[in-house]
Amino acid sequence: QAQLVESGGGLVQAGGSLRLSCAASGLTTSSYTMGWFRQAPGKEREFVARTSWSEGFTAYADSVQGRFTISRDNAGNTVYLQMNSLQSEDTAVYYCASSPIRLAVRPHDYEHWGPGTQVTVSS
Repeated sequence: QAQLVESGGGLVQAGGSLRLSCAASGLTTSSYTMGWFRQAPGKEREFVARTSWSEGFTAYADSVQGRFTISRDNAGNTVYLQMNSLQSEDTAVYYCASSPIRLAVRPHDYEHWGPGTQVTVSS
């Protein structure tokens, strides 16, 4: 059974950095598109970034472009989200998810989800 577990969240000051990790078991990350989403209180879950199973097909939300970087370690079955220049608007629960669709950006295109990790940015 596929399982995703996020880690690396926490409290950080505005302008700081965090690196989130997503450890996968029961699936091979190299065969899936892996994505990061986030959900702030009272808001819908939104796309943050994804890396497709084909090399080179990464995508980012406009709000994080240039500040966040998604990467994957297929040997370790782990996906990362490096977050720099964090802003208070980035405060949310961050979720890792997997999809069989190469260019997936919508939540309903993703099959498996982790429980999420809280990121809080203080201004």
